[in-house]
Parts: sequence; structure tokens; C-alpha cells
Amino acid sequence: MPIVTVQQGPRTTELKRELVKQITDAFVTAYQIPAETVQVWIHEVPTDSWGAAGKLTADK
Repeated sequence: MPIVTVQQGPRTTELKRELVKQITDAFVTAYQIPAETVQVWIHEVPTDSWGAAGKLTADK
């Protein structure tokens, strides 16, 4: 049973729904497994809790 973990900033439910669908479809196609065996975990990190290029993402 594949488990995919996505770490990202906040996104809408609609975008997360589409992401989960596309990741699941990719595993079903690549591994020829039932969609029911694929789990996708989304960990959202607030923009004030991560940074890039020396700045908080919230400051961009």
C-alpha cells in the first residue's frame, strides 16, 4: 500500500481534492494497483512557519 506525503503551504480544498486524485491515478497507472490501496497525506505548513531564500514565506 503506497503512502504519499505532501508537505505544502495552505491550499483550497478543491486544489487538494484534485491533487489527491491525480497522485492516486498516477500510482494506479504506474503500479497497476487498485485506487483503494493508495493513501495521500497532506501536511500543510502555515506561511509563517517556513521560509525560502532567507525569508519567511509569509513576508513575500
